[in-house]
Amino acid sequence: MLSLENLVVKYGNVEALHGIDMEVAEGEIVSVLGANGAGKSTTLMGISGLVKPASGSIVFEGTPIHTLPAHKIVEMGIAQVPEGRRVFGTLTVSENLRLGAFTSRDRNRDARTRDWIFSLFPILKERRRQLAGTLSGGEQQMLAIGRALMAHPRLLLLDEPSLGLAPLIIKAIFETIREINSSGVTVVLVEQNARAALRLAHRGYVLEVGKVVLADTAESLLANPEIHSAYLGHGA
Repeated sequence: MLSLENLVVKYGNVEALHGIDMEVAEGEIVSVLGANGAGKSTTLMGISGLVKPASGSIVFEGTPIHTLPAHKIVEMGIAQVPEGRRVFGTLTVSENLRLGAFTSRDRNRDARTRDWIFSLFPILKERRRQLAGTLSGGEQQMLAIGRALMAHPRLLLLDEPSLGLAPLIIKAIFETIREINSSGVTVVLVEQNARAALRLAHRGYVLEVGKVVLADTAESLLANPEIHSAYLGHGA
């Protein structure tokens, strides 16, 4: 479904990604792990067109997308949930969701998707007239995911969905991600909570300073002593 080949991304003279290769098959949850500064968020922003590669390619369902503007990539079926949620705080929950469907021309489909989102996150239906800025952190994360789903993505990019949330909320968010995937949406998950991410994912990639250093099944990565020491131990 998605292929990154020899992808190089630079910020000015600083090279953030040093020629990474990555593949995502339809129906998978693929986790991207790594320390802060490893290039995880840059990878997602490259896929969604928010940063342009210096070289290399990104191919989605057989079509190169690395030269396309971000809104065209959304129209093709890729949506991103950004780190930090970035909801529009002065707009209501319903208005935030409508903004997620800005590329859609099918209002009936939008209504069905909104109802599905409300079934995934019932609290959003209760708070649909409430300003997003007054929601709790967990509710804002639910809204950010719902806003991305309003674009009817076939590929959903999630950047640190558990950041700053309480354990019970994290568990609920991850269960919902599994449900979204079961509905037919492929997921790429960037997540500091490596154990939870690998328990959810089918496969994983490990980035270090802009390079892929490990790629394996999630089960194998969970059992890998190096991964356990670096990301799953008490000191991680």
